[in-house]
Amino acid sequence: MLTVTLEENIEVMPKSFKAEFELMDELYHSLKKNQLTEILCITTFPPRECGIATYSQDLVKALNSKFNNSFTLKICPIESHSKNHYYTDEITHTLNTDIPSSYINLAEEINTNDSIGMVLIQHEFGLFAEKEKDFEALLFAIEKPVIIVFHTVLPNPSVALKNQVQQIVGLVTSVIVMTHSSLITLQNDYDIDATKIHVIAHGTHLVQHLSKKVLKKKYHLTGRTILSTFGLLSSGKSIETTLNALPLAIEKNPNILFLIIGKTHPSVVSQEGEAYREMLEDIVEKLHLKHHVTFINYFLPLDTLLEYLQLTDVYLFTSKNPNQAVSGTFSYAVSCGCPIISTPNPQTKEVLKNDAGIIFDIDNSKQLSNAIIKLLGSDALRKKISSNGLHRMASTAWENAAIAHALLFKQNALGSIALNYTIPDINLHHIKKMTTDFGMIQFSKINHPDIESGYTLDDNARAMVAMCQHYKLTKDESDLKYIDIYLNFIKYCLQPNGYFLNYVDEQKNYTEQNNTTNLEDSNGRAIWALGYLISLNSLLPNEFHKEAKSLIKNAVKSITAIHSTRAMAFIIKGLYYANSNITSKQDIELIKEFADRLVQMYYHEQDEEWPWFESYLTYANSIVPEAMLCAWLATGKTAYKEIAKKTFDFLLSKTFNNSRIKVISNKTWLHKAATFVELEDGGEQPIDVAYTIMALSKFYNVFKEPTYLDKMEYSFNWFLGNNHLHQIIYNPCTGGCYDGLEENYVNLNQGAESTVSYLMARLTIQENNQSKSSNKQLHSEHQY
Repeated sequence: MLTVTLEENIEVMPKSFKAEFELMDELYHSLKKNQLTEILCITTFPPRECGIATYSQDLVKALNSKFNNSFTLKICPIESHSKNHYYTDEITHTLNTDIPSSYINLAEEINTNDSIGMVLIQHEFGLFAEKEKDFEALLFAIEKPVIIVFHTVLPNPSVALKNQVQQIVGLVTSVIVMTHSSLITLQNDYDIDATKIHVIAHGTHLVQHLSKKVLKKKYHLTGRTILSTFGLLSSGKSIETTLNALPLAIEKNPNILFLIIGKTHPSVVSQEGEAYREMLEDIVEKLHLKHHVTFINYFLPLDTLLEYLQLTDVYLFTSKNPNQAVSGTFSYAVSCGCPIISTPNPQTKEVLKNDAGIIFDIDNSKQLSNAIIKLLGSDALRKKISSNGLHRMASTAWENAAIAHALLFKQNALGSIALNYTIPDINLHHIKKMTTDFGMIQFSKINHPDIESGYTLDDNARAMVAMCQHYKLTKDESDLKYIDIYLNFIKYCLQPNGYFLNYVDEQKNYTEQNNTTNLEDSNGRAIWALGYLISLNSLLPNEFHKEAKSLIKNAVKSITAIHSTRAMAFIIKGLYYANSNITSKQDIELIKEFADRLVQMYYHEQDEEWPWFESYLTYANSIVPEAMLCAWLATGKTAYKEIAKKTFDFLLSKTFNNSRIKVISNKTWLHKAATFVELEDGGEQPIDVAYTIMALSKFYNVFKEPTYLDKMEYSFNWFLGNNHLHQIIYNPCTGGCYDGLEENYVNLNQGAESTVSYLMARLTIQENNQSKSSNKQLHSEHQY
């Protein structure tokens, strides 16, 4: 046979064919270069029913949802002769643990597949029982980076177990455990290098924290005090401990109903049938608990399960295993706000410390009875434990687990992984939930509006801007109701002297805080909101336009008395928008007056190292250069544009580090004398990130510098987890935004300021993307 190399073929081709071939070859290598890195996940997976299968399904779903066009996840199910399943998803690899050759065959498939850049293995000792050497052979044979997740880490190991774990760890690139206790155990009991270990907590689902009363009615449980536990049943869960504790607890709380949620574990059924469940049913009969115990013998859909947890008054975790490293059932219960009573293990002791739950001794029904009675006897204690637990588990949301895994993929995988955060759909649920017929409520406890906090002009002005943005993009008629509410609130706050008050209580009375707080910024925000509404006069109902024009006309009567830097900036923005269609000479003169004041401030403070308007950077800094840019757009005065550009670029140099934003902390601010001091972590507010995004959009529209677009993306990713904690600030489940990013935690309250700020940022991104798409379409049509 004659063999001709590819190079020889090219040389004998006609020139035209050769050119085409080289073009196709270039295209092929370009596509190959841009091909997404594949992560192969070796794990049990649904329809197999076990904790690791559920865990892996949730993790894969979170990764695919959180990151767009970043990497590809493929599943390699762990099977055996006795456990074979039909998989609906495309499966290209399988590991049958009962066939020794399956391990080496899988390794060869991985090594010869150029698309696979890394392997992720979910490990539980029972999955590879009596197959340990085959499993080690698999790890030894794989020539790609391997990350292994230990679902069990046993303390005080035997020599054989210690050697086995050391052998496994020595053959992988990185190790994931789910608690700090497991990290310490691996380090101290197994002599594993801590730098190889990463703690990523078991993920939990975000929920809307629905009303217990509503949910109990839905499931026909009205009037009952609900205790619950869930999971695939086995004797290790020690449900009998709770059954034996119930009689004493029922004496004090006769409305108790204990829900035992979950079918028997398939492995248990295969070995002993339903003997354990039948034993529990016998105890119920013996103790006369039929009216107080319900078995829900199903593998419930996730949404239903989470609702049962949300209606639970007290959750009971009674595992017999003191060494259980992690429990998904426990994690889910805490994240649903359940007050928890639990037996001790490394995870429960770590999570429930400092008043986040009650721990009792294994098999001790008397202690459990007393704990149930104690919790049911105090609403305040249950609320305290629930709140502490929620804050303790906030970082474990599946979205955060996905971020942590993705960062590890990026660090370990062969090839390059660029993490592209998926932009969430626009969700107005929490905005509307925070709004009454009178206005937007100021604060929220988690995601429940706190009506006692009253209302502010600040929040309602920003909310009107956001809803006007939304209406401009979507023409959604339901937005008009909310724009009307916020406009009327602004009108309510306007005083006869043309000055706005800011604080209004639940009874619609102005509060004393109006007399003790400088309200200039609030007045500026109101004018900004009114001006923005006026700029949309061709889209909005005429009565809105007339009302806003009337209000702004009254407000500008004494406006020149305002000297606050940011208030003047808001006023410039408002008047710029108000004059975007029909120009008023009076308004243009006011813009010049305020802009000239800012120019004077700039020349008074600026020097080569500090081109800024003040001797410090505080809050809402980007508003000021953006206002100067608006002043230039309104007046054409070049000095405004030059100062806007110079000050904005200076601000960006202080708040961006490579591909991440870190806005000025409200803990210390940044002073001129400390120009070279690194910004502290924490004290970052969503409103500052939102204002930065809005300003970046404006500057890009004028200067067309790609760096502004890049920084818009980096800034928005701050909400999605690209921050120093690598945690979400926006909650895609509720549509709310957390109130702040602190040094070591995220403030879970989802108040008006943060939620509206996120929405303004999200809508600015949407508007910018639509504008880019429109420009591309026009360009294509022009070429055609």
